[in-house]
Amino acid sequence: MGLQPTGVALNRAEYPHRIVLGSGSPRRRELLSDLGYTFSIRTADIDETPPPGLGGRQIAEFLAKHKAEHIETAPNEVLITSDTVVWHNGASLAKPANRNEAIEMITQLSGDTHQVITGVCLRHDEHLRVFSDVTEVKFKDLSRPDIEFYVDSYCPFDKAGAYGIQEWIGMIGIEYIRGSYFNVVGLPVEKLDTALLELL
Repeated sequence: MGLQPTGVALNRAEYPHRIVLGSGSPRRRELLSDLGYTFSIRTADIDETPPPGLGGRQIAEFLAKHKAEHIETAPNEVLITSDTVVWHNGASLAKPANRNEAIEMITQLSGDTHQVITGVCLRHDEHLRVFSDVTEVKFKDLSRPDIEFYVDSYCPFDKAGAYGIQEWIGMIGIEYIRGSYFNVVGLPVEKLDTALLELL
């Protein structure tokens, strides 16, 4: 398997395997669509609590694989599952349960750097591949009114770390990133595209 460069761009819409995205995230759907792939959605309702003792990258990859284990596929389907972890000071900041938790999470990230780690699992017949990507993000010192305005206006309760880089808080608050921007949004699209092409 593997795709050799030919000088001719591959039309991703003509990808020969049926792709299944195992995620309900609108951001991941948009990113995969923007890559040019055609796909269907299939999700599973599972407990996303990782086992104790795992680090950031281990958590993201474990949860991506865990999701894949609970979604059935047919022959020649490629299943993509993913999970994003915000890792700060040795702890994972999951999705906030309420307004207070969201404000507290962003307050922790204010004026400091953290890692955004997205794990991806690809399953195609007997082939299983798990990988991840890491992006370092630096927030400036955020004021309490700005944090509260963002949480109240954007309700980031479906986002790890309680923020979306593509939203207002990213525009006014992020000083720099090191690594893939799209990884922070929810999918390491360059690595994913490469991995999909390697299945040809």
